[in-house]
Amino acid sequence: MSQGKRILLYSTLVFVGGYFLFTGLVEAKGFLAPLLTGVILALVVLPLSRKMEKAGMGRGITSLLSTFLIFLFSLGLIWLISFQVKSFIDDWPEIKETMKPKVEQLRSFVMEQTPLSKEDMDISGEDGEFSLIAAVSQKSEKALGFFSQTFGFFGTYLLVFIYTFFLLNYRNKFKRFIVLLFPDEKKKEIQKVVGKSGTVVQEYLVGTLLLMLFLGIVYSIGLGITGIDNFILVSFIAAFLTLIPVVGNIIGFSLALILGYLTTGETSALIGVIITFSVAQMLENYVLQPFVIGDKVDLHPFFVILAVILGGATWGIIGMILAIPVMAIITIISLNVPALYPFGFLFSKKAPDKKS
Repeated sequence: MSQGKRILLYSTLVFVGGYFLFTGLVEAKGFLAPLLTGVILALVVLPLSRKMEKAGMGRGITSLLSTFLIFLFSLGLIWLISFQVKSFIDDWPEIKETMKPKVEQLRSFVMEQTPLSKEDMDISGEDGEFSLIAAVSQKSEKALGFFSQTFGFFGTYLLVFIYTFFLLNYRNKFKRFIVLLFPDEKKKEIQKVVGKSGTVVQEYLVGTLLLMLFLGIVYSIGLGITGIDNFILVSFIAAFLTLIPVVGNIIGFSLALILGYLTTGETSALIGVIITFSVAQMLENYVLQPFVIGDKVDLHPFFVILAVILGGATWGIIGMILAIPVMAIITIISLNVPALYPFGFLFSKKAPDKKS
């Protein structure tokens, strides 16, 4: 076979294989998404579990306590977000009235600077009247859909922590399984790579969570002093979005700017938001990022964005959340496995070229 035909054949196999891979991931979301979330959470709390074991506690007890602690933390986070969302909904009529003059100014500006007319920008919400039977049927379907989604969410939510407990409790067995997949002469090397990769992944994930927590606190203090409503919700959304280089910071800043200015109508809100995000950005780049995460792994922004887009296209919001940790795990393992090092070099921003 000629070189051109081989390239064509391999390219076709890669595209076909990639298509069926992502199709399979979409179909397996109900199974794989909770399992991967459990793996990430187990790696996050593993250092705590190990410290409790060194203190003389049994592995079953430490695994249960670690899982329970992270379960309580997740409940607190859900409550905090729910409280902020409820507060935002309760304040929506006042926010809507405050925003109305700003929206009208924007509409006037658009009509003056573009060919659009007032009729083009008006959106009619009149869809006609429904019959009583159709309305009742629609409400019944919505209610059934809501209860189905609620039960499905809580079932998946609890399943995540069940996975986390078993992964912590039987981690040596899973580690031993990976080592047994390789020939005897490679077992020591593989065991070393697995141990090193696991440690680095734990440190990276814990450092990333601490970074998000610190940024959330900094944003909360700055936006709270500025007088932004629902500043806690906005702050932690902005802190989470910092996982996406450049784009995440822009989205978080825009969200705070819109809610700050449009809901208060004060120029001081604009200044406060700009100062808060500028200070937080300097702290992230020069203090938090180097000292909290350091050189554990530094993902290349281009592949981070690709991972988030693919995660969202595959599993939606949960896919976007898991994309960064999974990308970090793949990069770290690749950097520590000689055969996979080229991929680690590609995905990492600061990995040295071994050939140079």
